[in-house]
Amino acid sequence: MARIRSNSLKAAAIVALVFGALTVFSGGRALFGGPEAQAAVGNAVGFVLWFNFLAGFAYVLAGVGLFLQHRPAIWISLGILISTALVGIVFGFHLLQGGAFEWRTVGAMILRTAVWAVISVVAFRHIAKPAVTKEVK
Repeated sequence: MARIRSNSLKAAAIVALVFGALTVFSGGRALFGGPEAQAAVGNAVGFVLWFNFLAGFAYVLAGVGLFLQHRPAIWISLGILISTALVGIVFGFHLLQGGAFEWRTVGAMILRTAVWAVISVVAFRHIAKPAVTKEVK
């Protein structure tokens, strides 16, 4: 296994893993928890809650791929970014139509999109581009 040489790639992998674990835990609790847990989420938007819960597993997968410096981690990261942005847009339409929501969901979707934009750039910069080596003459 190749050792991660980049601190930014290592940080991106850790963020993806921790973010994924927390997302799966909190989403699972909101979806499958008792009445207290479900009351705590307030006016959660169902499709956003389900998306975030399921995406949490992809976050963990991406984090492992980043640690291993596997090229598919780039595509997983980009897929998470694009799908999160698309769900955010649909969520925006839900808001415009007067649907119930929690303001923390707005912040969470913005945060998720920004985090995955950064992780995607880091993944591309450190995995997609082969290391440049100087030829010794």
